[in-house]
Order: sequence, then C-alpha cells, then structure tokens
Amino acid sequence: MSANRHRVVIVGGGFAGLAAARGLKRAAVDITLIDRSNYHLFQPLLYQVATGGLSPADISAPIRAILHRQKNVGVIMEEAVGFEVRSREVVLREGRVAYDTLVLATGVRHHYFGHSEWEPEAPGLKTVEDATEIRGRILRAFEEAERASGNGDKAALLTFVVVGGGPTGVELAGAIAELARHTLKRDFRKIDPSAARILLVEATDRVLPSYRPELSAAAERALTGLGVEVLTGTMVERVAGHEVTLRSGDAGRNLATRTVLWAAGVQASSLAEELARETGSEVDRAGRLRVEADCTLAGHPEILALGDICHLAGTGGKPLPGVAPVAMQQGRYAARLIADRLAGRSTAAFRYRDRGSLAVIGRAAAVADLGRLRFTGFFAWLLWLFIHIMYLVGFENRVLVLVQWASSYFTHGRTARLITGRGQP
Repeated sequence: MSANRHRVVIVGGGFAGLAAARGLKRAAVDITLIDRSNYHLFQPLLYQVATGGLSPADISAPIRAILHRQKNVGVIMEEAVGFEVRSREVVLREGRVAYDTLVLATGVRHHYFGHSEWEPEAPGLKTVEDATEIRGRILRAFEEAERASGNGDKAALLTFVVVGGGPTGVELAGAIAELARHTLKRDFRKIDPSAARILLVEATDRVLPSYRPELSAAAERALTGLGVEVLTGTMVERVAGHEVTLRSGDAGRNLATRTVLWAAGVQASSLAEELARETGSEVDRAGRLRVEADCTLAGHPEILALGDICHLAGTGGKPLPGVAPVAMQQGRYAARLIADRLAGRSTAAFRYRDRGSLAVIGRAAAVADLGRLRFTGFFAWLLWLFIHIMYLVGFENRVLVLVQWASSYFTHGRTARLITGRGQP
C-alpha cells in the first residue's frame, strides 16, 4: 500500500462493508477493513443455525479468503470503540487507524425497548454466538423435559415463546415447529415433542406487518398449519425467571415457559452513538444515523454510514428497511461515490431498487412480494431458496447449503442438532 494514496477505512465486514470493499477493487485507494470477527456472516440464515438445520460454517466465510485476491485491501480483526473526527482516526481497543474516507457499516443489535434486563432470559438472533446459544436452549428444553417428573415442569419446558412477528420471528417460529413436529418426533421415549407449544407474539394486528395484508394472512395460515399459536395485538409486559407476562388489550396472563426468544426490535450498534457524539449528527429512535441523500453525514462528506446503521428515507418518506439488498446496494454506491470523487465526477443521490421481499414460514411454505407479483406456498419457497443460495458468499457454501436443504426437505432431518455450552433452559 502506498503512503500517498487515498485511505478508505471500512468498519464492519457485513453486507454493506464487504460490497463497498469489493466495489473499490479497481480504484486507486488503500482500504482497511476492520471487523471484530474474522468472517462474513450471512445473517438471513441464522435461524437455520439456531434450529439445527445448518452449521455456522455453512453460512460464513473468512473475510481474508473473500478478499485475498484484492491487493488494495488490508484486514484488521479488532474492535472499533470510537472516533477522532478532527484527526480522522478510528480508535481501536489497541491502536488507531487513520482515514481519508470512513465507511461505517456495523449493523444493529437487539432492542428491548427499555427492558435490557430481559436479554439474559430472552436472547435475540444477530450473531453466530446468539444462534448457537438459542440452539442449545431449544434442544436442552426437550432433553430436560424427557427427565422432568411433573407435568407442570414438562409443559413449561415444552413451551416456546417467540416475541416479534417480523421475518425473523416468523422464520424462527416455523423452524421450531418443524423441529418439534417432524425432526424430533421419534427421538424421545417419555415425551412427545410434537405436543410442544410454539407461540408467536406480535404487538401489531398481523404478522409480517411490513408486507401486504394478504401475504400476512397467508403467512399466519401457514404458521397455524404448522401448529404455531399466533398471538397478534399482544405485548410482552414482563420476562422473568420461568415466566412471561403477555397483555392483549385489558387482559393479561402469565405463561410458564423456559424458552423465550426475542425478534421484536433492533437498535443501531453503539458506534453510531459514538460517531453522532463526535460529529453532532442526529440519530432516530432506533439509534440509526440520519444521513444525506448520498449516505454521508451532514457536514462530514468524508464519512458514510451504510446498511442497518443509517436512516435514509425511501419512497413515501419511510426509512429504508434493514435488509441485505439495501446494505449491498448502499455498499456498491459508496464505492462508486468514492471513485467518482477521486476522478472529479459528481454522483447522483442513492436510490434503492426494491426487487421485492421474501419470508419463509416452513418446509415448502413462504411468501414473496415482488411488487406487482405476489406468491405464496411452494413457488415462493423456491424463489426464497434460489435467492438466498445466490447471496451466499463462496461456491462451497452454496453447494453445502443446497445439499443439506435438499436432504432435509425429503427427510425432515436437521443434522446440526448440537448442544454446546453449559447454560440451562
């Protein structure tokens, strides 16, 4: 790397950060990509890891391997903790990295709406560690139920509550239902796994509230067909010990359960707050940085915020959704913007090209909203499968996932049903 070339520092090796780095492959810049993990994670399939369908390595790839042919990129496995905007430096736990252009793409974390004390009892699903922890809790609940002597204890152990009816919650609830009804059906002697209760709790009046009403209705029918109890218009008031308190209107009830999983909200990573403090930028209620039309911070054209961490209004004035296509398109746009600046060219404002939304409910069941075209059932599931396979990084990952999914489709098997760690349900 040359000391005289433009220095681009990218914090975050997710969809946006990786797309930005790859988009600058032919640019006369030196890139430093910083991530606290050494791998890129395909987050949309984390629920498959959490329910034993896939292993973490199936949906991950080492960042260095992805970028090893790109000579203008250096990778640092380290955690960014702050910024010195005046001197244009990223502060790491150990050391600092100088930049001419900063790209922040660190994603989101779980949001418990002022109840952070619920997190130990109701883990969310954003990282490999989250997924393996959830997998352990789910499988351990069945193991403990096999040993339990009282019917009350068994019922609590076999009750699973998923909070949040967005795509993650729907996919997670459907996968747990398939695990209980099919995969584990003949694995135990003293309990019937198919008798497990899976409840999906959503505060609004329908699941998948960002989708069209008819697709939400189709998703709810598919979930009900899998045996999931869908509770819309219902809020969580308390998560403590082995109990969750639910409220629907004026009616409240306590539910005994050992497994509560959180898919109800997200909040920008803490680095967004740090950068907002340094630059005087505004953040929204979810902690996301409000950016200009070109994804830069107001008054700081040298700093871009991409993906889930940024608030950028789309059609109708609503912020763009925190999904992989938005992040990847913003990453490619950021690369083009940086290259255009170095060449003295102007760049039009970022425009998201929405090619549709998909959510899977279970085996051969999904919903797809492609604008004028909408599909449900098997065809939507095939679309979802094809698109997700194509988004996976690396040929080997695609082949492995395709083979495992083909096997599980015909056998209902989930080969990664491993309990790791020492936690209790």
